[in-house]
Amino acid sequence: MNVKKANRIDANEITELTMRSKNFWDYGKNQMEEWRDELTITPKYIDENQVFKMIKNDKLIGFYAYQSINSKLVKLNYLFVEPEFIGKGYGKILMKDFLRRIENNKYERVTLDADPNAEKFYRSFGFDIIGKLKSSIKD
Repeated sequence: MNVKKANRIDANEITELTMRSKNFWDYGKNQMEEWRDELTITPKYIDENQVFKMIKNDKLIGFYAYQSINSKLVKLNYLFVEPEFIGKGYGKILMKDFLRRIENNKYERVTLDADPNAEKFYRSFGFDIIGKLKSSIKD
């Protein structure tokens, strides 16, 4: 298993992984299509942000992406794992890799927007809820 910087040519594969992973929570086809634009990872996004992919046996099984907001704040924008690997520790490996990478940059805060289904995962790394965002999901 290897975590390495993604390339712009990985954009479509990463996007499809993101869609499969998000739909692990069974949001349904219509909701997933509403989210397609915000879950699409473009070559430009990869060029402009820090995107790291996890490869196991030559297969993409997860990734994360983050951006520096300023010298004190970094935002984790994405962290997704192929559905067949969810709950098997690969998300934890990605999160630890992310935290290790940003450690040397002297950030004071890390922020992220989490799906309610991932809340417990992020809490296990010491994240706290500081607010709630309105969702496009009805009710």
